[in-house]
Amino acid sequence: MQRRESGPGLSFHEAGGSDEMAAYQPRGSSFPTRSAEEEPEVLSVAALDQRLRRVVETATQDVRVLGEVGGFRLHSSGHAYFTLKDEREDALINCVMYKTAAPRARKLLADGARVVLTGRATVYAPRGHLQFSVSDVRPAGRGALLEALERLKQKLAGEGVFAPERKRALPADPAVIGVVTSGNGAAIHDIVTVSFRRGAPRILLARATVQGPGAAQSMARALDQLARVPDVEVVILGRGGGSAEDLSAFNDEALVRKVASFPVPVVSAVGHEVDVTLTDLAADARAATPSQAAEMLVADRVERRKQLRHLVTRMWRATRQAIERRRVVVDRLTRSIGSPGDLLAERQQRLDEATMRLERAMERSTSRRKEELGQIERRLAARHPRAVIAGARAATGTLEVRLVAAERRRVERLRTTLGRHAARLDALSPLGVLARGYAIATTTSGQAVRAAKEVAVGESITVRVHEGALRAEVTAVIDPAEGDGSDG
Repeated sequence: MQRRESGPGLSFHEAGGSDEMAAYQPRGSSFPTRSAEEEPEVLSVAALDQRLRRVVETATQDVRVLGEVGGFRLHSSGHAYFTLKDEREDALINCVMYKTAAPRARKLLADGARVVLTGRATVYAPRGHLQFSVSDVRPAGRGALLEALERLKQKLAGEGVFAPERKRALPADPAVIGVVTSGNGAAIHDIVTVSFRRGAPRILLARATVQGPGAAQSMARALDQLARVPDVEVVILGRGGGSAEDLSAFNDEALVRKVASFPVPVVSAVGHEVDVTLTDLAADARAATPSQAAEMLVADRVERRKQLRHLVTRMWRATRQAIERRRVVVDRLTRSIGSPGDLLAERQQRLDEATMRLERAMERSTSRRKEELGQIERRLAARHPRAVIAGARAATGTLEVRLVAAERRRVERLRTTLGRHAARLDALSPLGVLARGYAIATTTSGQAVRAAKEVAVGESITVRVHEGALRAEVTAVIDPAEGDGSDG
C-alpha cells in the first residue's frame, strides 16, 4: 500500500491492486472505540452523518486542493456545483461554492480550468455525500490563462466589440468569398468542396498560419490582404478544429479587434463546438465547422432550382387566378354599367339639362339684378340735393303758417287765463273790500288793529278808507261782549 500526502491534515493510503479498497485516516483524529464489555452503540443515520461531518471538517479546515474543474454548473440560487478531478490519478471529489463566496473567485471556475481550491471537506447530511466546500479559488497553470482570457473578454465586451447590434447580415449570394486559413489544411478543402457542390462562387484564399507562435499576426496580415480586394463580399476565418491550446491564436486581442472592424462581414469557423474563441464572439456569424460556414454563405444550386421552379409555378398559378378574378370583376362592372355609348349619351343629356338650368338661372338672376338697379336709381333720384332742398322748403312754409296760428291760439289762451286770474285777484284785493265801505285801522307803528284791546283810550290811530285815510283818537274801548254801543 502506497501512502500519499494530499494536503494539510489528510493522508491517503492507496491499495496496490485494483481489488483492494482505498481508505484514508485523518491525522490527529480517530473514531471512538469501545471495550468488549460495553454494549455496542446504535446510531441513527443523521447522528452518523453529523459525527462524520464534525470529524471531516475538523481534519480539513482551510485545506488547499489542486485539480481540474469539470461539470461546472451555476445554479439559479447563485451556488456553483462542480467536480475537482486529479490530473494524474483516477480520483475526483464533488465541490460546492456558495454564493456568499467572493464573486471574483467564482469567475475563475470553468470546465478544464486548473485551480487551487481553499476550503474544507464536509458531509452533506440529506444525501450522505462527501463534498468539498470552497471558500476561495486561485488559478494554477492553464487556469491563469483562462483568467487572463476572461479579463480580456470582459474588456472587449465593455467596449461593445461583441455587441449584437454591431453585427452585420451575411450577403445572400456572394460571388467572391475570402478565406483565411492554412493552405494545406482540411479547412480550405472542405470549404472549396462544399462551395462548388452547392454553387459556383469564387474562393480567394489568403494563406495564414493558424496555430503556434505568430499565428495571430499571420491571420491579421491575411485579413489585411483580403481587405485590399474590392470584390470580396464576405470572409471565412477558421481552421479544422483542434485542442483548446491550439485555438489560443483566435483569442489574440489585435486579431479580435481586426475581425470586429473588418469592412465586410466575417464568419468565424474555428471548428470546435466546446470552446468558444473571442473571434467567434467578434465575428458577424459563427459556424461550427468550415463546411458549415460554406453552407451558410453558398446557396445550394439544386435546391435553389427546385425553389425557383416551385416559385414560378406558384407565380403562374397566382397570375391566372388573379386574371380570372379581374375578369369576373370586369364582367360584373360591364353588366352593371351597360354600353359605354349609352352611358356617354346619358351623361351628355345630363350635361345639356344642367346647361339649360344654368341659363335660366342666369336670366332670372340678371332680371332680378336689373329690377334692383332701377329701384336703387329711383331712390337715388329722390334723394337728389335739389329735391331734398325743395321738399324742405315746402315743409318749412307749412310749418311757418302752422307756427303763427299756434302762437296766436296760445296768446289768446294766455290772455283769457290772465283775465280770469286778474278778476280773482280783484275779488281778493283789500282795495276792493275798502270800496264796499269797509276801513282798516292801523296803529302809529303801521300794524293793523284786529281787536279793540290792541289800542288804548287816547291813542292815535290811522283809519284807511277807499279813498284816503283819517287820523283819529280813541275815546273809548268797547268790549265785544257789550256790543258796539250804538244803542246808548
